[in-house]
Amino acid sequence: MRPDHPTNTPADSTTDANPGADPLVRLTKVNKSFGDHQVLFDIDLDVHAGEVVVLLGASGSGKSTLCRCVNRLETIDSGSITLDGVPLPAEGRELARLRAQVGMVFQSFNLFGHKSVLENITLAPVRVNGVPREQAVERARELLARVGLAEKADAYPAELSGGQQQRVAIARALAMGPRLLLFDEPTSALDPEMIKEVLDVMVELAAEGMTMLVVTHEMGFARRAADRIVFLDQGRILETGTPQEFFGAPQTERARDFLSKILSH
Repeated sequence: MRPDHPTNTPADSTTDANPGADPLVRLTKVNKSFGDHQVLFDIDLDVHAGEVVVLLGASGSGKSTLCRCVNRLETIDSGSITLDGVPLPAEGRELARLRAQVGMVFQSFNLFGHKSVLENITLAPVRVNGVPREQAVERARELLARVGLAEKADAYPAELSGGQQQRVAIARALAMGPRLLLFDEPTSALDPEMIKEVLDVMVELAAEGMTMLVVTHEMGFARRAADRIVFLDQGRILETGTPQEFFGAPQTERARDFLSKILSH
C-alpha cells in the first residue's frame, strides 16, 4: 500500500494531497441542483494521480452526484472541474475522449445483455479508441484473467453472478486505459457473499497505483485501500483525512454520529 498522503484540516476542503504536483482532477466551487433542490454546495476537491479517495456519507449526501459530475454524466450549475488542468468538455468528440480517460463502474453493472463478456469489454476500445480488434481481444483476455474470470470470455451476463458481472464491468472500464476510475457504490446491488470478490479486485487496483474516486458504504474497504476519506453531509464536505484520522478521531459531530451508526452493526 502506498503511504498515506498528508491532508489539510477540515476547514480546507480542497485537501491538496500532494502540494508539489498539480492534481489529476480538481473541483472548484462546484454547485449542483436538481430543480429547486440543491445537492452540492461549493465543493472543492483535488484528486492526485495514484491516489485513492473514498467518499463517505449518509444516503442523499451528494456522493454519487459528485462522482457522476466528474465524467459529466451530470452537468454542474457553477464552479469548474478540470482533468489534468483542462476543463471538462461539454459534448461531442472531446467529451467521448474524456470518458475514455475516466472510467466508471456503476452499482447496476450496465453490461449489454445480448453481447458476450468478451464483446462487452472490446466494444468501446474498438469503436471509440480505434484499437484493432485482435489487439482489443488480447487485452480483454488479459483483463479477464486479472479479475479472475478468464474462463468466462464467451459467457453472457445473464449466465454470471452479480459479483462476476461487476468484475466484468471493472475489466471493461480498464480496457479503455483510463487515468481515473470512478466507482459509484459498486457493491450495493450484490449479495453479501459476492461483495468480497469485487472489493478484492478494487484493493488490488489501489495497491497497483490506479487513481480512484470511490463512493461506497464498505467501511472495511475504506480503511484498507483509501489514501484519503472525504466525508459529505447534505451536499457539503465536512471533513477529510486519512482513514486512521477519520475512523480514529473524526473531527465533527456529524461524522462521529455517522460512524457510530455505521460501525455499530
